[in-house]
Amino acid sequence: MSASLEQRIAEVYQAESRRVLATLIRLLHGHFDMAEDALQDAFIAALSQWQRDGIPDNPRAWLVSAGRFKAIDQLRKSTRLDSCLEELAQTLEMESQIQSMDADDALEDDQLRLIFTCCHPSLAMESRIALTLREVCGLTTEAIAAAFLLPVPTLAQRIVRAKNKIRDARIPYEVPEPDALPERLEAVLSVVYLVFNEGYSASSGTQVIQGDLATEAIRLTRLLRDLLPNAEVTGLLALMLLHDARRNGRTSVDGDLIPLEEQDRSRWNQSQIREGCDLVIQALKAGPPGVYTLQAAIAAVHAEAPTAAATDWAEITGLYDVLLRQCSSPVVALNRAVALAMRDGPEAGLKAIDAFRNHKELQHYYLLHAARADLFRRLDRSQEAIQCYQQALDLVKQEPERRFLQQRLAMLQKK
Repeated sequence: MSASLEQRIAEVYQAESRRVLATLIRLLHGHFDMAEDALQDAFIAALSQWQRDGIPDNPRAWLVSAGRFKAIDQLRKSTRLDSCLEELAQTLEMESQIQSMDADDALEDDQLRLIFTCCHPSLAMESRIALTLREVCGLTTEAIAAAFLLPVPTLAQRIVRAKNKIRDARIPYEVPEPDALPERLEAVLSVVYLVFNEGYSASSGTQVIQGDLATEAIRLTRLLRDLLPNAEVTGLLALMLLHDARRNGRTSVDGDLIPLEEQDRSRWNQSQIREGCDLVIQALKAGPPGVYTLQAAIAAVHAEAPTAAATDWAEITGLYDVLLRQCSSPVVALNRAVALAMRDGPEAGLKAIDAFRNHKELQHYYLLHAARADLFRRLDRSQEAIQCYQQALDLVKQEPERRFLQQRLAMLQKK
């Protein structure tokens, strides 16, 4: 095989494999593992036949057709051992005779079906994340396990259980009806945002950023926006792009955390910032802003400030006020209190935090203690700051964040 043909087939795999898989899952009646095997068999057949005949005009349709017939062949062999598969084999053969693979076969709908199935609310959140990364994004089980610091067998079992739940509970492989779409879309966006957050700032481990996860979440959101234009999908994409734009400035060459006010803004990705800001405007024009659009608007104010000192904290605080009315999360309240401290001073920030700091959701949230420590430090209340930094250190799980807190603590203890 020539190097150019091999490269072209690799490009087809990169561009089409997840789309082909989504359609095969539908055609094979939700049998995920069978569809994955059929996908691999189809590409193995392509390596041989395309070398002889050339790449077809519609490689996606060719692969879908080849994959389905490979699955039928495999089912025919398996029915000798499992009679339960006979009916499925007959059904697939009948459908293959009446359905043409020459058209696109609603592949866009198939991708949406796959996304909504993997993110179904009846699945546990960790299962939704694992299944989405594996089936929609195409990450290997090993890569997902490494990203979340899980043993590979544990992650593999999580994926298996999710697939079994889909099969046993007969979760439909479909896009929700219009009246159910808002709630189901919210579940999908939650999964994608959790994936991004783990990439943007890992919950534990030795690195702040897991770039592959952040990049994959952005890619998935672009896909979702292409398939299902929606203001909040646009807002989420904007939010991710604006946060990710700061990637190169967030850590030192040694992997240490650099706080926002000390980052070299010339290292921020300006093209991502421009795109993100444009998307914020589009989302705001589309209707009343949702929680992702409001967070994106806050990120845009940060991104557009030429220096940390020039940040418009009044606008940020106002946006947090609106966000808090929509989402009464204690984490949002904490972020608003930090913005308020930047606008009105650390005393105002501490007073705001005191109003909710005993909330049960914040008891193990190290950033609550880190925020209070920073405000006490700015007020030269060293002993209270030291105590809060020590509380934060007891809870933090990411090593670069731990080192940052230890550095701040050491500076205070030297006084």
